[in-house]
Amino acid sequence: MRNFLLATTLALSTGIAHAQKAVIGQLGQTTAATRFYAAPDEDARVYYRAKPYEYVCVNWGNDQKWMKVLMSNGKQGFVLAEDIAVLPYRVTQAAPTGRSGGREMGSISSRGGVAGRSLQYVGTPYVWGGNDLSNGIDCSGFVKKLYGQIGLNLPRTASEQAKVGKPITRLEHLQAGDRLYFWEAKRGKIGHTGIYLGGNYFVHSSRGKRGVSTDILSEKWRRILVAARR
Repeated sequence: MRNFLLATTLALSTGIAHAQKAVIGQLGQTTAATRFYAAPDEDARVYYRAKPYEYVCVNWGNDQKWMKVLMSNGKQGFVLAEDIAVLPYRVTQAAPTGRSGGREMGSISSRGGVAGRSLQYVGTPYVWGGNDLSNGIDCSGFVKKLYGQIGLNLPRTASEQAKVGKPITRLEHLQAGDRLYFWEAKRGKIGHTGIYLGGNYFVHSSRGKRGVSTDILSEKWRRILVAARR
């Protein structure tokens, strides 16, 4: 699944037109071990068994119980809607032009572009003090590297980064690409950061086994969210 998504352009679902790009679905993420079926029936042939937190390209079908899922081999499968978290991104691909061309990941000229590009690095392992977006990075390094790509040179640590930029003081005012900063009680200071994706989701480099991954901005995270910057 991940290889399929890296061959597409991820665009924010803001309604902005993207020339010469065709929307092929919505970005989703499995919330548990999930089966992709050949038909909207749990007795149907199983095409694929997905692990938790895999990214998929989905569309709604006629039955709200099921979603259509685009497989990496071009086939269409079906997945139970309850097993998919739908993220606020469209999945697009370049429209045919009659010529062969390379893969593209879209523009990263804005904070919204940072949010979209950040998903390219899901699965990168967490490494304390790491600065490599592909081989190992920590939370503040992840944010610093991505924002450096749009010319914003942030400080290295989360607590220093939290002092830079326009403060966002209300959750409902958050926009894709805003930076989130979380309190770390053991250290008595801001010790974690991530990038808001929209739709109550954010992406960060987690100390857990997942490394760079997405999370819902749940009550657990809101309790320790102490700053947001744009």
